[in-house]
Amino acid sequence: MNTSIVSETSPDDCLNRIPRVLLADLPTPLQDVPRLSQTFGFTRLLVKRDDQTGLAMGGNKARKLEYDFAAILEQGSDVVLTVGGAQSNHAVMTAAAARRTGLDAKIVLGGPGPGEYQGNLLLDVLFGAEIRYLKDDDRNDHLASAMDEWAEELRREGRRPSTLPVGGSTGLGALGYVRAMRELAGQLGPGASQIVMAVGSCGTLAGAILGARLYMPEARVIGISVSRSSAEITRRTVEIVEESARLLQCDISLKESGVESYDCYHHEYGVATDSGTEAILSCARLEGILLDPVYTGKSMAGLLDLRRRHILDPGIPTVFIHTGGLPILFAFAPAFRSLARCTMIPSQPRKESE
Repeated sequence: MNTSIVSETSPDDCLNRIPRVLLADLPTPLQDVPRLSQTFGFTRLLVKRDDQTGLAMGGNKARKLEYDFAAILEQGSDVVLTVGGAQSNHAVMTAAAARRTGLDAKIVLGGPGPGEYQGNLLLDVLFGAEIRYLKDDDRNDHLASAMDEWAEELRREGRRPSTLPVGGSTGLGALGYVRAMRELAGQLGPGASQIVMAVGSCGTLAGAILGARLYMPEARVIGISVSRSSAEITRRTVEIVEESARLLQCDISLKESGVESYDCYHHEYGVATDSGTEAILSCARLEGILLDPVYTGKSMAGLLDLRRRHILDPGIPTVFIHTGGLPILFAFAPAFRSLARCTMIPSQPRKESE
């Protein structure tokens, strides 16, 4: 990656000084997965278990929301609004963080009608989030407009709303993954490595790239898209890296060639793929690790395919960032029902004495 970092003030000092609300259980484990490694030809494959951050059944968004909610509370807000798809990890974790900090949550969701309330959508309801649904419309600009209109309604009612963009991907929130890379560096140790993760709204990727430059300079950071084209990912990631770098008082120049992402492992957002399903089954049956069809299943499928195509170096430690999303799995139960191995055993008649 072609970057330069110059700072009169230590970025580490700046990171420590920027306020955050403690929402995540950290550090998360770094787990070796030897059966996956052997099956797919890695010398060492590991999973960074950010599905175990704790908030709303875990996930990467908890790290980012720690910074976002510190700013929201500082502003004196009493209600938080955000947007996403029906199974948005960010939306449900925002609702949970709002409840944790004593605020109300309101969410604008888009896509096909909700149907059954399963997965993250069920958790939205349990957290008491008020939902407005843009049926058959998941375009980010339309969702954002609906959120802004709702926020204005609330202001007229005397409320003090704050809004978070799709995925919660801001320069401030991305600091959660700058901190995550510092944590990972301490767990993995020095040397070359490959870090692979799902990419949607680009905040996690941006934070990981900046954090790797600061704490893991020999690391290669790779994104697997679940929704956007690689060109869109590159543009937005560069923007967020620059926002985060300013907060850390880093003079950083990140060229577009410094963002590595692959957009060929999804068809459309929120729709399962055959390769993603295979990756879910491989992780479940080889390592007892659960992935989901929308985010981590697709990104693990991408990781395994990049290994097959010799784009990943099998001799270098490879870390998969498990970004969470476990509740989504239950929304896709019908897709896995045919895999059930269940035999009905006739019950034995009871004896009269029983």
